[in-house]
Amino acid sequence: MTFEKWLEFSEEVLEAKRMGKAIVALESTIISHGMPYPQNVETAKEVEAIIREHGAVPATIAIIGGKIKIGLTDDEIEFLAKSDEIVKASRRDMPYLLATKKNGATTVAATMICANLAGIDVFVTGGIGGVHREAQETMDISADLQELANTNVAVVCAGAKSILDIGLTLEYLETFGVPVVGYETDVLPAFYTRSSPYHVNFRIDTPEDAAALIAAKRDLKLNGGVVIANPIPTEAALEESFITEVIETALLEAKNQGISGKAVTPFLLSKVKELTEGKSLVANIALVKHNAEVGAQIAVSLLSK
Repeated sequence: MTFEKWLEFSEEVLEAKRMGKAIVALESTIISHGMPYPQNVETAKEVEAIIREHGAVPATIAIIGGKIKIGLTDDEIEFLAKSDEIVKASRRDMPYLLATKKNGATTVAATMICANLAGIDVFVTGGIGGVHREAQETMDISADLQELANTNVAVVCAGAKSILDIGLTLEYLETFGVPVVGYETDVLPAFYTRSSPYHVNFRIDTPEDAAALIAAKRDLKLNGGVVIANPIPTEAALEESFITEVIETALLEAKNQGISGKAVTPFLLSKVKELTEGKSLVANIALVKHNAEVGAQIAVSLLSK
């Protein structure tokens, strides 16, 4: 049997494939592990609506009952948002979850895999994972980076999460030949902020130019993803020194509590939300919506390439 036995498409996504419409993949860890209820459900539905408004079809991806769901119903989104039995699923978790018919919310890495299997070229998320701080001691490096090195999906994001070692994350991506492209920016955004001390590899200013780059990479059969780094809207961005201090505090608490592995990011996002009195959650929602807008425009442009 081939991988198709594990895929289950929503009617909306199946119709989009039949009609040759642009489709945009969305992850589901933001629903189960990235935001509190009910903001997680509201944001998931609003992001899907934004993608539709810009001419594409959303395909939120998750593992439910032993199937990779490509496109979710409202009930399935509610289930992911409320259940405490949803595994944060990356590449290593997928075979086990499918074989045992358990449920998982897909990370960036897992969503890229599923999108690629489903023939979807563009994926929208908040921010990519990367090399964690003190990785020289912990070896804590997100599987997102290795997936970007191998899987042919363009990832529209607000740069790398600012809880990471962004410099080392960029070095890792450079080693594996992953283009890091700034959308209307010359510097890499850092999730909550529009800038960081690091430059992107290339700058593009239109969806058409982004689509042309993705298509050229595809035509050359250069395996691996593309990072389209789209800064958080100015009005939603947090002040850099403020968020840096908050993150340092959250990182120290995670270290003191012995939190490691895939539990680190949800803990840090929750702690940052607490320390910023909710400002980080507002910023997170704004940047995901902005990424959805840009990602849909790129996906529509890619149809003509």
